[in-house]
Amino acid sequence: MFRLSDDLAIVNTVDFFTPVVDDPFTYGQISAANALSDVYAMGGRPTTALNIVCWPQSGTPGEMLVEILRGGTEKAREAGCLVVGGHSVADEEVKYGMAVTGVINPRRIIRNVGAKPGDALLLSKPLGTGILMTAFKRDHLPAEQYDAAVRWMSELNAAAARAMLAYDVHAATDITGYGLAGHGFKMANGSAVTLRIEESDLPVLPGALELCAAGMIPGGGKRNREFFGPHVKISEEIADEMGEIMFDPQTSGGLLIALPERDAIALLADLQRAGNTDAEIIGSVVAPGQFAIEVV
Repeated sequence: MFRLSDDLAIVNTVDFFTPVVDDPFTYGQISAANALSDVYAMGGRPTTALNIVCWPQSGTPGEMLVEILRGGTEKAREAGCLVVGGHSVADEEVKYGMAVTGVINPRRIIRNVGAKPGDALLLSKPLGTGILMTAFKRDHLPAEQYDAAVRWMSELNAAAARAMLAYDVHAATDITGYGLAGHGFKMANGSAVTLRIEESDLPVLPGALELCAAGMIPGGGKRNREFFGPHVKISEEIADEMGEIMFDPQTSGGLLIALPERDAIALLADLQRAGNTDAEIIGSVVAPGQFAIEVV
């Protein structure tokens, strides 16, 4: 973030990754939504974007790149963000994303630290995209579960970001590659608190638990567990599959928002009225304990 005046700052962020789906247009949409998400998590509004492309010099039709860029541009347009250019390099593997610039009021910046004991925790999207897309790559994902995963990965966090600005939000972060455990750890550690997650309240994509039990666990989830596991206490009564959900890497995941309980209830009602019936209050912030995150 860079302050331009007392009431205006700019936000700069960048994100790009390899394809998570086969359809080029859908991949472009998902990657753009993911890149825009960091601006929303801070309470900002994206304004311009630059495309970032890595493309093989041979063997990959140029028409696929056209569709990827079209998907990204349409998602940016949906966000009210103008694609003003970009850069491409030759690479052995396809990669696409965006460098995004947004605007924000310096007095209303929402950081990923600052959660306070007594806050409630609201999650705006269901978990499980890493597991589902691992099953997709192994040809084990039914069409209806694939469609659900794509819908949520393509969904902008714009509505949740706009809605949360009406309340006294103490901290927020988007849930992406480090999973709920990783991004939650950053919030808890930076705020000197413990996040107490209610396992029964976690929103999970249909089929994710069954596919997890069948072994569809992404490598990123295993790395997340190895790195963040020592900071997370999971009750022995919780099924192994729900434990894996905590570490599942998300693509274009939802916002995790810490705010007073009364505001959280009102924000949840706002999101539900807007059609997001999967958002949930998933726990609370408590005084710091031995672990950054407790799942009960």
